[in-house]
Amino acid sequence: MAQPARDLMKNRSPGAEPRAGTPPPQKSVFREYAEAMGIALALAIIIRTFLVQAYKIPSGSMEPTLLVGDHILVNKLIYGLRVPDSIFGLQIPGLPYGQYLFHLEPVHRGDVVVFVFPPDPTKDFIKRVIGVAGDTVEVKNGAVWLNGRPMPDPHAHFEVAPQDRSQVAPRDNFGPVTVPPGKLFMMGDNRDRSYDSRFWGFVDDDQVEGRAMIIYWSWDSDGTSLIPIRWRRFGMIVH
Repeated sequence: MAQPARDLMKNRSPGAEPRAGTPPPQKSVFREYAEAMGIALALAIIIRTFLVQAYKIPSGSMEPTLLVGDHILVNKLIYGLRVPDSIFGLQIPGLPYGQYLFHLEPVHRGDVVVFVFPPDPTKDFIKRVIGVAGDTVEVKNGAVWLNGRPMPDPHAHFEVAPQDRSQVAPRDNFGPVTVPPGKLFMMGDNRDRSYDSRFWGFVDDDQVEGRAMIIYWSWDSDGTSLIPIRWRRFGMIVH
């Protein structure tokens, strides 16, 4: 049999319920800072791993498009969602590391991309895409031929005179080779100072990490000025 409401009220012990309008317990300052830092760190990891990552150009293989000391941002989502080769050097079993979960658009000829260096997966390289699957690439006396014709090549830079070129070195005369399915042929814009697909072969589609977008900082370590910053390169779009 249910008790009358007045008896229920009498049986309640003092302090069993908080008074109306009592504010909830306050978090400590340390806890608030820790939570904020944890969220910021998680967001930074997600952005760096899947969206945008900063890189520094260490060599002159892409000159004059990219100079030594340029710092660039790379769009890692433009071609799709790729699981990195590791997360801070660690691998959780079961994930398809180094592969795309899905593609948003294909890699195009002329794109400047960052990719996992095939001979040494611990390194990242940056080059320009010269040939995609099905293309036939050939180098004749330093000039690139694509599918049997001279390729329009406005970004190419040469330092070796035509009379000094070798008939046997792959730098100057190479191919022809046909790019297999799922592969890409890469070359540096500084054609005479680039270690690229002419020497070590093709790049797998899954090894492409993203496309270079913009130069956000540039430091000329060989500059003679007091502060050797290349101000004019700030904000330059990478073409």
